[in-house]
Amino acid sequence: MHAYNRVSSSGHSTPSPPQSPLRSPRYRHGRSKGGRFTPGQPPSGRAPLAHRLAWLLLSVLLRRQGIFLFAPLIYISGMLLYMGTVLDVGPMINHSPAHGSVYRSPQLYAKLRHDMDSDNSSGDAMSTIWKNTFKGGEWRPCVNASLGGLPDSNGYLYVEANGGLNQQRTSICNAVAVAGYLNATLVIPNFHYHSIWRDPSKFKDIYDEDFFIKTLENDVQVVNKIPDYLMERFDYNMSNVYNFRIKAWSPISYYSDAVLPRLLEEKVIRISPFANRLSFDAPPAVQRLRCLANYEALRFSSPILTLGETLVARMKERSVNNGGKYISVHLRFEEDMVAFSCCVFDGGEQEAQDMIAARERGWKGKFTKPGRVIRPGAIRINGKCPLTPLEVGLMLRGMGFGRSTYIYLASGKIYNAEKTMAPLLEMFPNLLTKDMLASDEELAPYKNFSSRMAAIDYTVCLHSEVFVTTQGGNFPHFLMGHRRYLYGGHSKTIRPDKRKLAILFDNPNIGWKSFRRQLLNMRSHSDSKGYEIKRPNDSIYTFPCPDCMCRANKSEDSRSSSAT
Repeated sequence: MHAYNRVSSSGHSTPSPPQSPLRSPRYRHGRSKGGRFTPGQPPSGRAPLAHRLAWLLLSVLLRRQGIFLFAPLIYISGMLLYMGTVLDVGPMINHSPAHGSVYRSPQLYAKLRHDMDSDNSSGDAMSTIWKNTFKGGEWRPCVNASLGGLPDSNGYLYVEANGGLNQQRTSICNAVAVAGYLNATLVIPNFHYHSIWRDPSKFKDIYDEDFFIKTLENDVQVVNKIPDYLMERFDYNMSNVYNFRIKAWSPISYYSDAVLPRLLEEKVIRISPFANRLSFDAPPAVQRLRCLANYEALRFSSPILTLGETLVARMKERSVNNGGKYISVHLRFEEDMVAFSCCVFDGGEQEAQDMIAARERGWKGKFTKPGRVIRPGAIRINGKCPLTPLEVGLMLRGMGFGRSTYIYLASGKIYNAEKTMAPLLEMFPNLLTKDMLASDEELAPYKNFSSRMAAIDYTVCLHSEVFVTTQGGNFPHFLMGHRRYLYGGHSKTIRPDKRKLAILFDNPNIGWKSFRRQLLNMRSHSDSKGYEIKRPNDSIYTFPCPDCMCRANKSEDSRSSSAT
């Protein structure tokens, strides 16, 4: 029986409901023997107001039986109303920000500075930082040379690489792998002009083109341009060539199934854009070509390589007291990075206005879309905020590196550098950049080319004893892999746990000894993670073992070390 049938309504014949409690004999007398009030008759005027209101409410409920269906709802509403009243008159509770959600590193630095400068226990940090050894032994490069003898080409593959220096590097290596797999002739990749990087450099401006072609000659044929007899069919215009729009991370099988038939038909195909268009998980033959391209064939152009190696030599000369060992730090605290992160630091209203303007310049309303909510505190707790120069200094001092340590800083233009760099220079007065190591005349050919400047930084970071990454991205990922390739499989890289750092930097009660102990543990963790084996979906450019490297025995290790 449905609930609505229990309430009588005019014009309908329904079964009689059970006898109403109002007609029960026990309610016919106004007073019970105990003298308690009963709802049989209204209370006298002398009864308390609460009794009279209760009688009135109960009378209405008893006469309108259907209201009982809503009794639970009425009860709950009453309780909520009562609780709300209690909360209104109770004490106000001020919710403090979640631990780690606010940038308080300057206050922590002021608290720890005296004990930090008094600590003389960090003299041997550089010589003792890397203690971990891989249980299976060290690794050595083993990109086997081809036997040569390429078959006739199936056609020409033309790709357009987009992004910055290392995203373009991904495109180049993937293009080599695809061309080799399809037995195609690779045309030297064309670099897109990027709206953020704004670098018009071509392949030969950054890489040694002749060396690239020579190194790959037994595996993939590489040419500078497509022959005229083929381009004549397309009116010498590459935009007339069929362009494949390939999904990101496509498997290599897609190229044989979809791209190869068109290549055989047209003899020239174009793929644009081409960054990240090949899955990390690929057959050994494809991975080998990637390894060959990245670690052997791609060498910076002679001017860049010469200047980079000159700066490496100057860093080693300056740090002779540490055995020629220095730290390199990739610092991402440029204005666009700070703006993109949506984190809040200690710059107040001026910082807020700067970041709003930078977001609008770079991303045109992306951050102001209706419904988008930005929570800087949650971003910081999740370890997504870029480390400030001050935080980098605190971290390295806590990890045992003293004031005399030489640091090479790889970065773009630091946001509000006069203020933000001051504490880092106080902690590490021997901090240098390419602008400080090289003369204006030496840097002049590269000043207006961000990718060429990044290539110089890459070279100096590659040969440092310690590399510190602070924000992720293609630059540190490629460097970690390249350093593994050069240094027996170990990346020699500090990768801080930024979630833990957010909590640590927001602890006003921590002392120097406790702070230092936790940072030394973090340093040790980076050491233990130096040797890592590539998993199926990992990047071969970050994890060259085991696709590009083989395990080495002790005698081979010693020969490799002496050669390096």
